[in-house]
Amino acid sequence: MNELVTGRLRLRPIGVLEARCVVAGVPGPASAWAPGYPTTGDIISVGGYLEYWAAVGDPCPFGPYQLVRTEDGLVIGGAGFHGPPDHDGEVEVGYGVIPAARRSGYATEALRALLAFAQARGVTAVRGAADRANQASHRVMIGAGMTFLAEDHDHQHYVVRYPAR
Repeated sequence: MNELVTGRLRLRPIGVLEARCVVAGVPGPASAWAPGYPTTGDIISVGGYLEYWAAVGDPCPFGPYQLVRTEDGLVIGGAGFHGPPDHDGEVEVGYGVIPAARRSGYATEALRALLAFAQARGVTAVRGAADRANQASHRVMIGAGMTFLAEDHDHQHYVVRYPAR
């Protein structure tokens, strides 16, 4: 599958080999990692991808991506889908960047690319959630064009809806 390209990032799809490297904390043969990558969130997300892959098969293109900063070629985080669209055509997204790359707009840039990608493939809605206290993540989702949907005990939920094709 092809990479998604933004102004400052390449969103590189993660395959099984690279996913196993991330979980093991060892750079893959085609990766150069910035200090701090992978974060705990990356390991959990990619581990979930491996579990899904083993149980159901490859969710490609609705799987995880590594965020490669174009200026230096280093992986600075991850973003992606938690699986293919459900029966209603909806998907869930997640994202994160290493602490040194935060507050630079990378997460918003990556999320915008994922939203455009999903819309182009006929997805009807993209959902995301963040811990209630994680105001930075709330700003990312709003900045990428998502709107507040609901709140529960632990999370605030956001969504963007697209017309059905």
